[in-house]
Amino acid sequence: MAEAPALEEVVRFTSDLIRIDTTNRGGGDCRERPAAEYAAQKLAEAGLEPTLLERTEGRTNVVARVEGTDPFADALLVHGHLDVVPAQAADWSVHPFSGEIRDGVVWGRGAVDMKNMDAMILAVVRDWAREGVRPRRDLVIAFTADEEASAVDGSGFLADRHPGLFEGCTEGISESGAFTFHDGAGRQLYPIAAGERGTGWLKLTAHGRAGHGSKVNRSNAVTRLAAAVARIGAHAWPLRLTPTVRAALTELTAVYGIDADLDDLDDMDDMDGLLKKLGPAAALVEPTVRGSANPTMLSAGYKINVIPGEAVGHVDGRYLPGGEDEFRTTLDRLTGPDVGWEFEHREVALQAPVDSVTYARMRAAVEEFAPEGHVVPYCMSGGTDAKQFSRLGITGYGFAPLKLPEGFDYQALFHGVDERVPVEALHFGVRVLDRFLRTA
Repeated sequence: MAEAPALEEVVRFTSDLIRIDTTNRGGGDCRERPAAEYAAQKLAEAGLEPTLLERTEGRTNVVARVEGTDPFADALLVHGHLDVVPAQAADWSVHPFSGEIRDGVVWGRGAVDMKNMDAMILAVVRDWAREGVRPRRDLVIAFTADEEASAVDGSGFLADRHPGLFEGCTEGISESGAFTFHDGAGRQLYPIAAGERGTGWLKLTAHGRAGHGSKVNRSNAVTRLAAAVARIGAHAWPLRLTPTVRAALTELTAVYGIDADLDDLDDMDDMDGLLKKLGPAAALVEPTVRGSANPTMLSAGYKINVIPGEAVGHVDGRYLPGGEDEFRTTLDRLTGPDVGWEFEHREVALQAPVDSVTYARMRAAVEEFAPEGHVVPYCMSGGTDAKQFSRLGITGYGFAPLKLPEGFDYQALFHGVDERVPVEALHFGVRVLDRFLRTA
């Protein structure tokens, strides 16, 4: 089990990494290199040989391999991203890049997304070096750039241009799984991610006839775009149960003693009734029982009395595994003949088996240190670098363990104000990660 030095290091590394501002504003506006160099140094001190790779200057990735004891076993990818989303200091209780440790909590942007996991990985690997521990199978450690945008400078670049670094990897673990979910009724759930909805970020363009704002105009681009956006925003996407979500509902209904025949769920009214019975735990599945498309940005015109000839909107679309064709067909219908649409960014939906040996070992590692908890699978509503690594045939799971106190809304802190993580949660994470990776 992870020793005292690893428990101290995970807290210090989390704080140190937070203090390195790696804000990703999109459009290439980010510089991960200082954090990459920090991680590479810690890996090198553990006797590893990290490689730093860049597609764009300053957008740095780190990859290293830990040799396992079984040369015939498939390798496991363990990855975390180094960039973070923007934070407005005026909105925070502490400066978002202070890494302040106060009252047993580490504060700052990246505390849960996901410099905490980066720190756990470093702490475990260094602890093994001190103790002379080797995992059963090779581990490929990767710290990536650009996950909070397109991943073109991060995992996409690594998968496309440096696939040899991931030779033998068949599975991977990363963020958003094995955290404590308190249901408000005394139960503790530990969801492990075994799927992700696909990403379809869309640009909508409406064309019309430009003209004076005082004149009749039945070819108004703004009107056309507004109508399409309203249809998209109001659309009720149909119920679609993927294997991962079905498995999640099967285990959740067992935990809560709910008699439910999932084969009899015909529409969203039926699903809404089941979700109501699950109470707060419904949040683990509700975003992933169907696709979604949320309008997020609108842009048109340059003067109040001028009707523009073009109007542009953006939509954050997400589709389930196997649902991309339905998603495309639905968008064609909702946008209509007067509005065109295209993918600005598209990535695949993912599923991972919940009956695999790896999933069972993740479950066992959590249960060893949280025997009171209920481990359940779930599908992420968003996406991670696992999408890009799937191009290499790597099956991805979300497994970044944290034991959190009741009232600590982990999911709300992703990209939220006053992001923070308890020290004890980091200690739990190191112990669980160490336990899993030794035998994975």
